[in-house]
Amino acid sequence: MPLTLAVLVGAMAYNIAAAIDTSVAWKTCEEIASAVSSESAVYYGGIEYNNDIRHWASSSTQLAVCSFEPAATQDVGIALRIIGENKCPFAVKGGGHTTNPGFSSTTGVQIAMTRFSEVTYDSASQTVIIGAGLIWDDVYSALEPYGVSVVGGSTTGIGVAGFILGGGYSWLSNEHGLAIDNVEAFELVMPSGKVVNVTQSSYQDLFFALKGGFNNFGIVTRFTLKAFPQGQVWGGTITYPVTSTNQVNAATADFAANCTDPKAGILSLYEYAVGVPLVTQVIFYNGPTPPTGLSEKFLSIPFLIEDVGTRSYLSLVRSTLSNLTEGLRGVFNTVSVTGYPVELLQSIADEAAVSPPSASDTKRTRPITFVTQHWGTELVPLTGIFVMYSVQPLLPTIFSHNTTPSAYPGSRDRGVSLLTIYFAWILPSSDEPIQNAIRSTAATLFNKALELGQDIESAPLYPNDAIFDTPLEKMYGNNVPSLRAIKQSVDPDNVMSLAGGVQVLTF
Repeated sequence: MPLTLAVLVGAMAYNIAAAIDTSVAWKTCEEIASAVSSESAVYYGGIEYNNDIRHWASSSTQLAVCSFEPAATQDVGIALRIIGENKCPFAVKGGGHTTNPGFSSTTGVQIAMTRFSEVTYDSASQTVIIGAGLIWDDVYSALEPYGVSVVGGSTTGIGVAGFILGGGYSWLSNEHGLAIDNVEAFELVMPSGKVVNVTQSSYQDLFFALKGGFNNFGIVTRFTLKAFPQGQVWGGTITYPVTSTNQVNAATADFAANCTDPKAGILSLYEYAVGVPLVTQVIFYNGPTPPTGLSEKFLSIPFLIEDVGTRSYLSLVRSTLSNLTEGLRGVFNTVSVTGYPVELLQSIADEAAVSPPSASDTKRTRPITFVTQHWGTELVPLTGIFVMYSVQPLLPTIFSHNTTPSAYPGSRDRGVSLLTIYFAWILPSSDEPIQNAIRSTAATLFNKALELGQDIESAPLYPNDAIFDTPLEKMYGNNVPSLRAIKQSVDPDNVMSLAGGVQVLTF
């Protein structure tokens, strides 16, 4: 798909701020093109190049000097050796869904894992080998004929590689844990160019580090995941008017406090889109028929649109509307909580400007903003057109499924539930103030949870949703020293620091 004008303008603005010595990048591109096999390709423009650098959020797109599409692990190793020798900035892109600028984009060499598109199911071992260039929609589609699935993304368009390497929360996580808890092996191209199969028995330290530690230790080309039987599921989306907010809050709080069925899950979305406040409920049950009580509470609330029923797992994932803001600038942030009482949900609704007027306030008119009135005053001129607060209650046992240690979370002594915040806007000039706004609203809700007695001072933040300057200790806790030691041992020349993303070691 060609770059849109908005994406191009955003990429150019980002490149001005992140300029590099392009002569080094040109030299590196040419050396890679000359050294790799004919199955791989280097692009300097055209449709392939545009697709390689393009990201879901335009604020994460940069104009690389070239893009490289490796088709074999050996070619990835050749490219890494050349990049390391030339000290050339680069980035590795799987699905391209990160909103953190520079995490999978660069003004140097953009490595796009597109050609690693394998999905191979082994019924004997009940495992699946998955290429790093896929999105989860592709994986579910390939596995559906076999009646199995894996712990992967819950919404459409999410990339395989970043999702797994950052932890991976799924509709199936209450049953089976995080994506990283279900990895059997990583095929890794080390910074030296050596290709290794990383398992608990072959490379114990690396296996630990790759489970949540992103691309600090090389480039993962394939993942081997446990597979589970997967039949039809029940669920879908309900969209409510703002007048139903209090009822949705009550139903969500009840679910969070009382539902202990690991097959059940919800996402309560408090949204403000181009001046329209909405509450959206996504309901999931891993079976064709939900238990009594799961659907009634949400379906009895007055709604605008309802699309809930028995369907395939792939259909449920594709029914989500997460691609509606694709191409806009965007940023995520996150808060980890230990519960969702009504008081916290009310604060979230207030932050998202979806609280209904009280009976004594019928003359009040809400300004057309995309956050609270306080934020609206400051941010309306900044082209912000969408905000979402995503509430995901999880069972306290969410971290109990692992059989081997992992980089994330820093501690598994207690489970957490997720609050994901997402802002989208148009102009690059709005980047910094809106990023500051999302930090501020996250801090407000963190403090509200503390005020309600939640012990979350050291609760691990989800790396895939954490804003780019989140301290390492907030995600990895006491694992940070171990991760740094592993990084230095496998990458003594610090090649991977030339790539963007969460850096566990710089020297």
